[in-house]
Formats: sequence, C-alpha cells, structure tokens
Amino acid sequence: MPELPEVEMTRRCLEPWLLQRKIARVRTTASSYFFATPPEQLARRLRGRTVQMLSRHGKYLVALLDDGSRLVLHLGMTGQLFVEQAQNPRLSQAASKTASTAPFRPDRHTHLCVEWEDGGPKIFFRDVRKFGKVRWLAPGESDPRMTRLGVDALQVKASDLHSVARVRRIPIKSLLLDQTVLAGVGNIYADEALFVARLDPRGLACRLTRAECARLVRALHRVLARAMALGGSSIRDYVNPDGVDGRYQTERKVYQRSGQPCVRCRTSIQRVVIAQRSTHFCPNCQKESESERGPRTNLRR
Repeated sequence: MPELPEVEMTRRCLEPWLLQRKIARVRTTASSYFFATPPEQLARRLRGRTVQMLSRHGKYLVALLDDGSRLVLHLGMTGQLFVEQAQNPRLSQAASKTASTAPFRPDRHTHLCVEWEDGGPKIFFRDVRKFGKVRWLAPGESDPRMTRLGVDALQVKASDLHSVARVRRIPIKSLLLDQTVLAGVGNIYADEALFVARLDPRGLACRLTRAECARLVRALHRVLARAMALGGSSIRDYVNPDGVDGRYQTERKVYQRSGQPCVRCRTSIQRVVIAQRSTHFCPNCQKESESERGPRTNLRR
C-alpha cells in the first residue's frame, strides 16, 4: 500500500498538472465500492470546476475546488494516479518490468479519467483491487474517515507520541500503524523507523520512555525524508505520476529482508507477525530495553 512518502510524491508531481485548470469532463467505470460518491454524481459535480489547491494528510489527497467543494482521493493498496503521458510497465497488467515505450491505454482497472478544457494531458486513477476511494465533499462537509485521523507523521512531536503511547498496551509496531494516532505510516516505514531507532517492534507502547519516543520520532522523520528524496518505494504497484519508479526499496534495511544479514551487525533479519502484519527487525540491534519488556500478545513467526 502506498504510504506517506508515496502519497506526498504523488501530490508534488500532480500539483503542476492540476492547479488552475478547469475540468471539462470526467469519465468513470460503473458504480463500485471504489466510488464513495456515485460516479454519475461525481462527474456532474466536477464538470466545470477549477482546482485551487492539492493538499495531503496522512495517506489522503484533497483537491480544493473553486466552489469550495473538495475531492478526496485515497490510493488504497494498488491505486495509481498519473498523467496521460506516463509510461511504465506497472501501469498495465504486463508481467514484464522492462522499460515500456507504449502509450498508456485505459483498461478496465482505470476507474477515473479527468479531462481538461485546455486539452492538456488527462489524469488517470487506476486501481486493480479497487480498495482506493474517490469522494466529493460539498462545501463545509467532512469526510468521516479523515476526521478520525491522528496527527500527520511528518508533523508529529515526541510529546504527542508519548502522551498516546503511555496509555496503550499494544506492541509499538501496532501503535505506529494506527492511523488514528499517526496518519501516513504503514508497514514499510514503521519497520524501517524502528530499526533506525533501535527499538523492538514487539515491545509494549506503554513502556516507551520519553527519550525513546524522541528517538523514534527522529528516526521516523529521517526515514520518511529519505524515502521522499528517492521518490518513494516501487515494490509492487506504486509509480510516480510521471511514470518514474521510486528508489527507496534499494535502501531498505529490514523490510522484506528476512533471512538476510543486518546491515549493521550481520545478524539475520527476522520476520514475525504482529496484529496480522508482517514485521521485520534485527534481533540483535533491536533488543528490548528494560522499559519495553512485558507480556507479548498476538505474535507469531
């Protein structure tokens, strides 16, 4: 699933293609759970509108329109937002990952196409599994999913995290993945940040000290910044809106590296399941401190 770095890079790349442009037409596939707003209503509400601003909170993108309404976009697990001229094998069902020069042609997985009055490149939203979401909000209307989100991961402070962690008797990894606590962090960057912070993902959140929370927040910000500098992670479906792959996957320290040597100490990276999510860590570099020790639940190898 695209996480904060991928969504932020999508925002930065799409912004020049969206701002101050008037929507001429919106084409959609048939009604499905992909559309939080019925496609017919979505097309009608967006026609003739101009995009004023594109913002992000956690894994959500929000386009502010000239009438005060908003378009909320979530990439889900396999969503791809890109411009018409983008070329990448990930934008098709082709198994090959070699360079592609063929122009993109909308397929049955292309659920949204935005066309502009100036005739510029269209914007496509493609999602094979349809776990992404598109919703139109009337002026002043709120999205129930977004109202439940916690502080954006790029803005979180150590004091914010500690105040929440101290009352949560769950694994630290589970706390990082809770979007009502920290918006934008998923499996990849939770594992990577915990490694940088030298914290055991299985330790209890309520046992984290203020110093450990500060170390974790610094590590998280460092990892997210580096991922954005490299364009995010293109492990499976994600591709930048201009068709370029992210490169952070080449620098992963622990995520999906089970059995491989730790980059610090050469100990084999281990994989466990915490709250039904794969978790990767170094059992030597990320030993539990005395403050973290406590009963473990919902864990399996």
